[in-house]
Amino acid sequence: MTLTSDPVHAAGLVAREIRGGTRDGRPTKIAIARRRYAAERPDVWDALTNAERIPRWFLPISGDLVVGGQYQLEGNASGVVERCAEPESFAVTWEFNGQVSWVQVHLGEADGGTTLELVHEAHVDPDLWAQFGPGAVGIGWDLALLGLGQHLAGAALDPAEGAAWPLSPDGTRFVRLAGEGWAQAAIGDDDDPEQARAAAARTVAFYTTAPEEAPEG
Repeated sequence: MTLTSDPVHAAGLVAREIRGGTRDGRPTKIAIARRRYAAERPDVWDALTNAERIPRWFLPISGDLVVGGQYQLEGNASGVVERCAEPESFAVTWEFNGQVSWVQVHLGEADGGTTLELVHEAHVDPDLWAQFGPGAVGIGWDLALLGLGQHLAGAALDPAEGAAWPLSPDGTRFVRLAGEGWAQAAIGDDDDPEQARAAAARTVAFYTTAPEEAPEG
């Protein structure tokens, strides 16, 4: 089953925000994604924290999903569970490519469903931000939140199909809309509009170009 046949609607379900912050005395960039799900909060919490369900919408995971425990997402980030307040929120470190950042997830009850807020904070190299902007992490989270929504709605997702979906026409359109949304969020945090949109275009190209088609370098 494909992730969605209506990429415009799916991309519009996420509200995106960029803020500046500080951690350990150094400036950070904070990417925030919010989305409402029709599912009840205990079900959303279980989908986010149950090691048997996480691979159904995200990636295979191993480790100890308890406070102080370490986790490993297959082929992706690892980290430590720093805080857990079931069924309202949890916080983890996000360790990838030798860099450490921080992710918090908050769940609230609203309109008979659940509002999810994901907050990803990182020390970001200014040159990297200028090149790719917030979409470098934001688009990945958009895709994950889309997969979570399909899972909560009862869809069975094929991991290989999900990984290839951004290269499809619907997937490419979703990624482009998500990239535009993150560019607008960066502009809202006083990034230069032209530079923000150019960075988003480079990030969208990264997500929608097959590895064998990507230019060297």
